[in-house]
Parts: sequence; structure tokens; C-alpha cells
Amino acid sequence: MGLMFEISEGGFLDIDVKIIGPDGKVIYQGERETSGKYTFAAHMAGVYTYCFSNKMSTMTPKVVMFNMDVGESPKEIDDTQGKDDHNKLQDMIKELATSLTGVKHEQEYMSVRDRIHRNINESTNSRVVMWSFFEALVLVAMTMGQVYYLKRFFESILSKRVLGMAAIHDSCTSRDEFSGTLLATKFDSTLR
Repeated sequence: MGLMFEISEGGFLDIDVKIIGPDGKVIYQGERETSGKYTFAAHMAGVYTYCFSNKMSTMTPKVVMFNMDVGESPKEIDDTQGKDDHNKLQDMIKELATSLTGVKHEQEYMSVRDRIHRNINESTNSRVVMWSFFEALVLVAMTMGQVYYLKRFFESILSKRVLGMAAIHDSCTSRDEFSGTLLATKFDSTLR
């Protein structure tokens, strides 16, 4: 008998596994496993139980993909002469069946791995898109802040310049108004 399993979605991709025989004895027990492949001989006839437990992570549902294999016990043949030929043929058929089952399980395993990696890629892609939007918003906010700051900066320089020109112009007498205007013009050309 055999069991192969893989956690394809949910949480940290881990689960508890237990295999129980028909007599109630635990054949295998594993905790927080992401995947596994177990083969054992059935020591007695009866119902074997495979238990998957998610008790350590009750808030996160998980998707478990698993395969079970049940082989047949060898049958005895009474004919001694045909027994050798029959055994060779039977061994070849069993080997071929085992190989085909292995190929089938590998294909299913690859399908599960493909689904896991696709989910990871989609999650990463959504995070990159969200981060890009956040960066764009920060960039727009920084641009608006810089424009506002530069506008205020040049407004304050312009207001100081206008106040300075008005002070020079008001302090001059009628004869000195011309010189005050020259001073203001000279003052303007030095600022540029």
C-alpha cells in the first residue's frame, strides 16, 4: 500500500499526517509536513485509515492532493513447468504497471507544483502592482509638494524685492526720484 500527498494551497503549506492500521495502531505519524510519499506492506486485512489534520492552523483552510495505491498479493500457480514463464510474464506486467503508476503520480505531482507556483507568481504580481501604485502616489505627492514649496519660495523673494523697491522709491525727494529709480533698476539687474 502507498500514500503520496502534497499541500497545494493554504497557510504555510503544512499539515499533520497519520496512517492507522485496522487494529488501531499508528503505522506512521508526521507533523507539519508539506509533502510525503509512504509505502508499506499491509500486515493484516482490513481498513487502513489516512488522517490529515489541520488543528495547528484552524483559521487557514488547506487543499491537499493525495494518491493511494493498493497492490495485489501474489497468486500461486500449481503448474510447475508453466510457472517459470508465467512468473516472468507476471513480473514484467507488475513492473510495467508500477512504472505507469509512477508516471501518473509524477504527472499529478507536476500539476500540483505548477498550480502552487502559479499562485505564488500571481501573488507576487499583485504585490508588485500595488507597490507600483504606491510609488506613483508618493511620486505625485512629492512633485506637488516641491511645486508648492518652490512657488512659495519665489513668492517670498518677489515680495521682498517689491517691498525693497517701494522703500527706495518712497524715501526719495522729487529730485532724487530719478536716482531712486536708477537704484531700483540697478538693484533689479543684480538679482537676475
